Amino acid sequence: MFPQRIMADTELVQFAALLDDLSSNITPEDLNQLKLACKEDIPSNRSQELTGCKEWFNFLEKHDKLSKDNLSYIEHVFELSRRPDLLTMVLEYRTKVLKVSEEQESESKFTRIPSAIKYK
Repeated sequence: MFPQRIMADTELVQFAALLDDLSSNITPEDLNQLKLACKEDIPSNRSQELTGCKEWFNFLEKHDKLSKDNLSYIEHVFELSRRPDLLTMVLEYRTKVLKVSEEQESESKFTRIPSAIKYK
């Protein structure tokens, strides 16, 4: 295996671990609030079908709202839903796994909503 392949596989494993950690901190009531925060991107009939976090995350991935190196959408949703605990988990993943510092964020494709900085 090539080093880049191993690194990519490791990032996918860590991304899956992040989603599992987030899921374990989201109750069904929380999920309803999160879906409400992104109602403009999820048709109402489809929203009712998303009964668990894994389905919600899968929907977001399929619609290019979430990936291992694109987390800004869920950061925004977590902030709208007033969930700094979830937002902090995502920011820690970005810093530790993706190795993105605040200085690099402004120069890269990673964007963070300005008010999320206070949760770091």
